[in-house]
Amino acid sequence: MSFADLPGWRQDDAAAALAAFAASCVRLLAMKPDATLGGAGQAAALGGQPREWRPACEAAGRVKPGDAAAARAFFERWLQPYAVGNAGAGSVLGLFTGYYEPEVAGSRTRAPRFAAPLLAPPDDLVRVDLGKFAADLAGRSIVGRVSGGALVPYYDRAQIEAGALAGRHLELLWLKNPVDGFVLEIQGSGRVRLADGHVVRVSYDGQNGRPYVPIGRVLLQQGAIAKGQVTMQSIRAWLAAHPDQASRVMDQNPSYVFFREIGDVPPEQGPPGALGVPLTPGRSVAVDRHFLPLGAPVFIDTTDPLDGARLRRLMQAQDVGGAITGPVRADIFWGWGQQAEARAGRMQAPGRDYLLLPRVPPSAQAGTQPAA
Repeated sequence: MSFADLPGWRQDDAAAALAAFAASCVRLLAMKPDATLGGAGQAAALGGQPREWRPACEAAGRVKPGDAAAARAFFERWLQPYAVGNAGAGSVLGLFTGYYEPEVAGSRTRAPRFAAPLLAPPDDLVRVDLGKFAADLAGRSIVGRVSGGALVPYYDRAQIEAGALAGRHLELLWLKNPVDGFVLEIQGSGRVRLADGHVVRVSYDGQNGRPYVPIGRVLLQQGAIAKGQVTMQSIRAWLAAHPDQASRVMDQNPSYVFFREIGDVPPEQGPPGALGVPLTPGRSVAVDRHFLPLGAPVFIDTTDPLDGARLRRLMQAQDVGGAITGPVRADIFWGWGQQAEARAGRMQAPGRDYLLLPRVPPSAQAGTQPAA
């Protein structure tokens, strides 16, 4: 499709969009040219490897920062928009949610007020690249552990919370309660404020391979939260009000996330996403890399969760998430602080997305056909 057909394209801040794209380019230009970024069909063929992005990234580096007109001209010259749909479903509408970087209280050592551990990944967590065993499984992987000479599923949340990993000295930090750790897991990163005021940044460093089950759905099915009222805020409020039931409900989500400590990250900078670059509030999104390649710009058309206004903005696929599945599905990173929490926790809106990929050189256009 043409840029003229992108709803709200002329109203978006192209200079801000280019700044986020340039952040992706820093990583793309440093990667091996044939590294796998993800994507399916035409998305993989045109933007699934860093080599395809090099010409556009080099051109982006020549645009003066803050020049909106030049930034818009850059995108229109070097990239081609594509409408995205849900394969086999005949639908172009999908779900758009939000996430943020929460801040919780914590301690370096266990104490009566801080008894909930935040864990680093265990050394027996094994990730298997299935593409090494079968070509049709390229890009797919599974996670487990070796037991009796066989690969078996890794411990689920209930087993880990019951002590399956006790005694391995995996504790990075200690939090006030398991709910704070659960929130960090859902968001994928966070800030832990110690008693002396020092803030420790932590980020995703692996997952147990179990499927993600949103506990908001569990609480809805149980009638604990009314339909249309499921937000991060309402979920946290329910867990805080029902401490005797909180663990049982959280255990309904078998997925468990492990963390690493990240240092030397300025407080005004976002945490690193799956692409390895700092996330930009309101410009970075988590996508399903089975369909959309990391590093690609994605134009989002949805609504703001606070005022219901149209939200039409060019964002960058710089992260992934366990609950983000399908081509028309994205999780928008809103930053940190109270306003980011308010937006992220309440965002659950339908919308469309449009993928921008490098333009095919004229000499190659004649032989390019859309992938099935």
